[in-house]
Amino acid sequence: MDHNEPTRNLALELARVTEAAALAAGRFMGRGDKEGADAAAVNAMRLVLQTVGMNGIIVIGEGEKDNAPMLYNGENVGNGSPPDVDVAVDPIDGTRPLAFGRTNSLATVAIAPRGTMFNPGPFVYMNKLAVGPEAKGKINIEKSITENLQAIAKAKNKDVQDLTTIILDRPRHDAMIAEIRKVGARIRIIPDGDVAAALMTAWPDTGVDVLIGIGGTPEGVLAACALRAMGGEIQGKLYARDEDELRRGREAGYDFDKILTMDDLVASEDVFFAATGITDGELLKGVRYFGDGARTDSIVVRGLTGTVRQITATHRIDKLRQLGEIKY
Repeated sequence: MDHNEPTRNLALELARVTEAAALAAGRFMGRGDKEGADAAAVNAMRLVLQTVGMNGIIVIGEGEKDNAPMLYNGENVGNGSPPDVDVAVDPIDGTRPLAFGRTNSLATVAIAPRGTMFNPGPFVYMNKLAVGPEAKGKINIEKSITENLQAIAKAKNKDVQDLTTIILDRPRHDAMIAEIRKVGARIRIIPDGDVAAALMTAWPDTGVDVLIGIGGTPEGVLAACALRAMGGEIQGKLYARDEDELRRGREAGYDFDKILTMDDLVASEDVFFAATGITDGELLKGVRYFGDGARTDSIVVRGLTGTVRQITATHRIDKLRQLGEIKY
């Protein structure tokens, strides 16, 4: 067996990473300080990542979008021991919802064998279509929204009018929303957080059937890692914001016409994904603080086995502060 493959179960170690980011960032809920929240989450996540038994390289990080000094694309993380892995992080999926006290803000991280994660470089937007297990294999991002909704409804033994779509609140989605309304499906319009939105399609009792629309490519890679284990599917196509970006992308070898399948986004089943709720949502509860501690709600998934664990953890803040420099 190749020791560079992450066959050891690292899922619970990754839960420690997302818990730390959520505990640090949760203090900023509703305070209107996106930069302060992000800095707290990035610092906490990086410090705990360095203790994980792996030789990791950040493929999906903070660098391209946020020019962050830590967790940037290409940074080495982990303690340097095998396995050799690609790492994708989003210390806060939903920074604005956190800053304004809204729902569905998460801390997320994923790992996969070295060289298997799609690296979007500076081309950080993609058109996405994500579904849960029942509609896996039934979607095609090159077909119309109407055709896809009809196929999803048939796969789930529903009428189209029974479906709930989820889409980011952006002007670029006006035509998409108009088509969804015309075909009669229900719509959840969200301000941010399309990692959480993609996962909702595969999570029981969220009531969400499909994610549609243009969002972050990094978030698409993270969602693909999770959906591999959860049995769902995501497809995407890189999206150029203007002609200059399209030209630069093509010169760099990126194909904006290619359908990015699950295998393109993460070319291995041997993936791990963890997420911890920062604010309350359909997927996870947010951080709860009390007298001398806090409680977190997380999921961790392993691609090889398809195991999805739900973890509720109680943390003693006073003890955690004695062990390191993270400001919980």
